[in-house]
Amino acid sequence: MKHESGMETKQPTRILITRLSHIGDCILTLPVLSAIRSQYPDAFIAWAVESPSQKLLRLHPDLDEIIMIPKGWVSKPKCWSQVAKKLRSFKFDIAIDPQGITKSALLGWISGARTRVGIRGRWGRELSPILNNRFVETKSAHVVDRSMELLAAVGVQGAYLESRRTDLPLCEQAVNTMAAWISKAGLVEPFAVINPGGSWASKRWEMERYGTVASYLKQHYQIPSVIVWANDEELEMANSIHSVDSEATVIAPATSLTELAALTNRSAFFVGGDTGPLHLAVSSGTPCVGLYGTTRPEESGAYGSEHLSIQKWYQAGSCRERRSAENDAMRDIHPRDVFQACDEMIEKLGLKCRSVA
Repeated sequence: MKHESGMETKQPTRILITRLSHIGDCILTLPVLSAIRSQYPDAFIAWAVESPSQKLLRLHPDLDEIIMIPKGWVSKPKCWSQVAKKLRSFKFDIAIDPQGITKSALLGWISGARTRVGIRGRWGRELSPILNNRFVETKSAHVVDRSMELLAAVGVQGAYLESRRTDLPLCEQAVNTMAAWISKAGLVEPFAVINPGGSWASKRWEMERYGTVASYLKQHYQIPSVIVWANDEELEMANSIHSVDSEATVIAPATSLTELAALTNRSAFFVGGDTGPLHLAVSSGTPCVGLYGTTRPEESGAYGSEHLSIQKWYQAGSCRERRSAENDAMRDIHPRDVFQACDEMIEKLGLKCRSVA
């Protein structure tokens, strides 16, 4: 077998993917897993990951092993030998590092994999250019496409690179749990899902504005909105949105990741910022209206032409600066911008739900 450089390579039998954190980022790496499995159906494929993303990955049929990595392990020397021992027990041939930072590249290095594929250029950051040893200079903008470019270095080619599916199987128990809640809540379909949270404050929109969007959907289309949340802070956000128009909104119960996927799967569309739940909605087959301020939709937004993106301006800076910034760029998005996107989404979906009034 030859990869694009023309070098002879031994067909890999044991492959490690190192994409550690953030639910959304792991979902956006799923096409890499599926392409490898398609090219090498008999290979052993493992994924090194931090909690809680393993709860979703364990549902994927193309994955043989999930290797849990303790959070903050790089700064805890006592963890190094434990992590190394665990990784080396699998005798990996190849490690693939789509994340391109020190902690992900270091896992490939200590795993003992002879071939460690990484990114050359802008997206190969920190110590990853030193720890990896086979590089691809990626040209694509979106993280899904950049990650797929890495696979040329391990011989994945042709049609296997064309299918870039980020879908995950739904958990049957979660589907039944959410179906029971939808019925008990008397929720009328079609409904939208609104997610107000965000791992960065700079990714969050105003709660009153989300409430206004929910009210618009109810008044103009008779579409109710389910507000989802993940912790006490986000529950307060959900209550704030609900208080704007209690007739237009329903607050979801506490949900696991698999239950959230099942709930978004039942919804007509999703509205929210660039967060894990948005990408989870994509993986459940739900079209999204995404709001962006400190991230670019062309780089990390909902993947696929069925989704709509709203960005008035990009709040630039380093990752650390954007993470700690105010949500000025998000506040520049006006409710009418989201109204128009929802109008377009409803038309695209062909929903027959416009009110007579």
